[in-house]
Amino acid sequence: MRLSVFECETLKNAARDSFGERVELRLFGSRADDSRKGGDIDLLINVALTDPTEIARAHTRFLSRVYAQMGEQKLDVLIDFPGRQSKAPIFELARQEGVRL
Repeated sequence: MRLSVFECETLKNAARDSFGERVELRLFGSRADDSRKGGDIDLLINVALTDPTEIARAHTRFLSRVYAQMGEQKLDVLIDFPGRQSKAPIFELARQEGVRL
């Protein structure tokens, strides 16, 4: 995994503060693979929230906190929640290949 301890802790704390204690983060893509170089930070965030408006607000809070502590980063964020009716195949790939933070 190509994230520093500071980056991991920042992401986990921002997710907990934004989405609540029952949040789960998975890093996937090139940053999850030590043999690859470069790349943005691809995250799958599983949340207990179900209200789309609440999820959108939490997502904005999450990004604001991450940017405030880590500076501008290229983040790609997938958010999965109970009752989600459609999921692109990337969700399953992220779940299978992702590294839990």
